[in-house]
Amino acid sequence: MDISSYKKSQSMAGKRIMSDNNMRVGKSYSLTNYGETTDFMVVETTGREDFKIKDLFTMELSQYNDLIKYGRGQDFELFEL
Repeated sequence: MDISSYKKSQSMAGKRIMSDNNMRVGKSYSLTNYGETTDFMVVETTGREDFKIKDLFTMELSQYNDLIKYGRGQDFELFEL
């Protein structure tokens, strides 16, 4: 096991990967997809499987589907913060 894999496994210890259909308004999540990690809060539900989200670092509003519009990579992970 290399050091980056070890650090990642330790930082996510005790957290479970969840499905995006379990996301709730007002909760914060961390999404990793294609090597990019985004921490966001769900502001409102805008469709069956789409949400208006607010990036926790930039405070920018966007749609959840914009984060996954190119598909889900092998590293896709979604955790509640």
